[in-house]
Amino acid sequence: MKTILLVEDDPFLVDIYSTKLKEAGFSVQVATDGKEALKKIKEDLPDLLLLDIVLPNFNGWEILRRIERDDKLKALKVVVLSNLGEKEEIEKGLKLGAAKYLVKAHYTPSEVIEEVKKILNKL
Repeated sequence: MKTILLVEDDPFLVDIYSTKLKEAGFSVQVATDGKEALKKIKEDLPDLLLLDIVLPNFNGWEILRRIERDDKLKALKVVVLSNLGEKEEIEKGLKLGAAKYLVKAHYTPSEVIEEVKKILNKL
């Protein structure tokens, strides 16, 4: 079973995405801030990171930078799931190593799960 680490600080969205991911057959872990996310990534490397950008403690950009600089974490698949939808932000996310950048307003939770499946099937 593939493990997804969902990094999201909105309890409502955590509930929706956790439920959808579990229904799709994934094991789900949750982190609600940047510090907790990095700790969990290092303790037990997930198969994919579903990452919000606007987070408490430190943001998703910082998490992407730290993953990129760490040889053990570099291969981690990251899907950014954010409300930040400016072209520059999307390009920044992809440049920092995200496999995909999804704008929350443009995707239903079911569509997000389909994107996650596509990326994991490429493994």
